Amino acid sequence: MPPEMNETEQRSAAKAEIRHPLSDNDRQAVAVMRTAVAQLKGTMSDPKARAPFDDVMEHTPGARQVRYEASTLNGVTGIWCTPDGAHPKAAILYLHGGAYMLGSAQAYRHFAGQIAARSNAAVFVAQYRLAPEHPFPAALEDAKAAYRALVESGVDALALVGDSAGGGLALALLSAVTSEPVTPVAAAAMSPWTDLALTGASLEERADEDPLLTKDMLSKTCASYLRGRDPRDPLASPLYGDLAGSPPIQLHVGTSEILLDDSRRYAERASSAGVEVTLHIWEGMTHVFASSVGTLEAAEEALNLLGRFLGAKLGTRPASTESSLR
Repeated sequence: MPPEMNETEQRSAAKAEIRHPLSDNDRQAVAVMRTAVAQLKGTMSDPKARAPFDDVMEHTPGARQVRYEASTLNGVTGIWCTPDGAHPKAAILYLHGGAYMLGSAQAYRHFAGQIAARSNAAVFVAQYRLAPEHPFPAALEDAKAAYRALVESGVDALALVGDSAGGGLALALLSAVTSEPVTPVAAAAMSPWTDLALTGASLEERADEDPLLTKDMLSKTCASYLRGRDPRDPLASPLYGDLAGSPPIQLHVGTSEILLDDSRRYAERASSAGVEVTLHIWEGMTHVFASSVGTLEAAEEALNLLGRFLGAKLGTRPASTESSLR
């Protein structure tokens, strides 16, 4: 997509691809962040990394006027993130990242709370089972169980959201719940891992630009998660699924991450299947950059876009979600 196109022109393009430039402030902030995480690059492929990974996610600031409450849905533990005045008949199921091996509802509560505040909808962060103790399809089974519990609770409008592996899991869940009494009205994913076969060109082309992920690291976590199962199984890699009939989807990805093509190719396939999909590509941004709200201007902008999109589809968006909600 030509960088000189304005947002209106980009929105009318067939692929609904919108590019966001890198601000001077973010350029400096990203440089500092790169230095801070340099020693972690390629190391997040072992359960021993769970504590440091959670520590990183705990740094996401909480949103104002959001309550957090531990709960269980259909045997799946997690945390409700409920903003004041949340719509009573709408909810978001959030599936956290961590390469199917790391991450927790507790560590992600503030990140999910930022989305809850901007969409004016309660968010349930599911603590799905992790590999290697619980390989595929345990994570998907837990996601389905939590989703069905939300449907059974009487929620009228549901959306699926996730990041990284959780973004891929959310997109895989779309096809797994098409026969449910209530199907999702929308889905959103940040830097989703959609192809566990690891065939995207950006895995090599962006290897030096990505400050955290490596192809070798993803290969190790994938092997631990799949345990010999086909990486092209659509329930593990939504890139290979039948996307026809999916609800509107919004994707966010940075140009400085090896999973860039996982979003690009998924958006292309969704568009070809007639799905309403918008891909936001953020120049110079790294993996799941939106979690750095309070530090990056792009994080604030991306979260506001997510909030407007989800709120519009759920019917919950308040009069204004543009101001900072930290």
